[in-house]
Amino acid sequence: MQNRTESTTLNARRIDIENSFDAIQDYYAAQGWTDGLPVVPATEPLVRRMLEACPEALSGPPGHSLGIMHPRNARVTLEKIAINAVMAGCRPEYFPVVLAAVKAVMKEEFNVAGVSSTTGGAAPVIIVNGPVASRLDINGDAGCFGPGYRANASIGRALRLLIRNVGGLVPGEMDKATLALPGRYTFCFSENEARSPWEPRHVELGRDAGTSMVTVAGIRGVYPVMETTVSTGLEVLATIVGTMRGSAVSNYYQIGTGAQIVLVLCPEHADDIAGSGLSKEDVRQYVYHNARMPIAQLKGVAHYGNRNWPAWVDEDNPNTMVPLVRDPKDIAIVVAGGDGRHSAWLAGWGVTRMTTQDIDLPE
Repeated sequence: MQNRTESTTLNARRIDIENSFDAIQDYYAAQGWTDGLPVVPATEPLVRRMLEACPEALSGPPGHSLGIMHPRNARVTLEKIAINAVMAGCRPEYFPVVLAAVKAVMKEEFNVAGVSSTTGGAAPVIIVNGPVASRLDINGDAGCFGPGYRANASIGRALRLLIRNVGGLVPGEMDKATLALPGRYTFCFSENEARSPWEPRHVELGRDAGTSMVTVAGIRGVYPVMETTVSTGLEVLATIVGTMRGSAVSNYYQIGTGAQIVLVLCPEHADDIAGSGLSKEDVRQYVYHNARMPIAQLKGVAHYGNRNWPAWVDEDNPNTMVPLVRDPKDIAIVVAGGDGRHSAWLAGWGVTRMTTQDIDLPE
């Protein structure tokens, strides 16, 4: 297998640069290929090693195209994905996860160009489920949204570098984010399946427990929720939902295009909720029916000028209650994090849909 990969001609052009760390970093930065942080030089041996770790890359040419990425209308090839994975600092064994995440954002419903160019500064978050998470040490426990884990940091960064370098979504150019998010550097974590009182997301969606999968969501922000006082499931949910109400939350104005959210419950909150006899579906129903705002507080302010409400929303009735999402199914629920009573919900950008992709792992 290794010989087959090494005998395959890579399509990328070769560039000779002075063999100096500073010179290489300066060259990459001058070309606009970095996110502002140092990158690993994408040498031919490192790119080959990355491709060798992926069954799909071994069975076809490195130039195989997964499709076109807008707005640059550039082909996304296995080789280009591998180059950006090297630059991001990925180990070769991470490459199947990166590839799955790329396939997920390439799906039409994700709308990768829109997510990455909006002034709202949305960012893709990669949520990993299945045995691959523990195998690769993708953190879903304490501090999973933050630094400290190479797999989390480099997998998320590889996706963002690809979107920048292949899609052409460079800040100040096609990327029009007013402020952007730190998640545009990297945002990747796994579900803490070992501490969840419910079935994990991939099983919930019909996959076998032994399957590994990524979910990618385009999010506008992370809303942390601290609830350290109450202990019953409904009380915990009441506190969480209380943070979801506000005229500045753009989801309320974008339910017509299917705005979604990801609710990330810490293990302690999840245990409280499950201990009260509530399932994931019960949680979705609670949030859907209680995270609502009256037209009187939404009309004429915030994102009202770009509203896309469905026909049933009666704008002439100030008491019409608009839900945060148009359907309970638009609420993804995962358990993640470590000890402590801190959960979060991730507000979705309004013109994107969460996508999933199974991870093709070497045997």
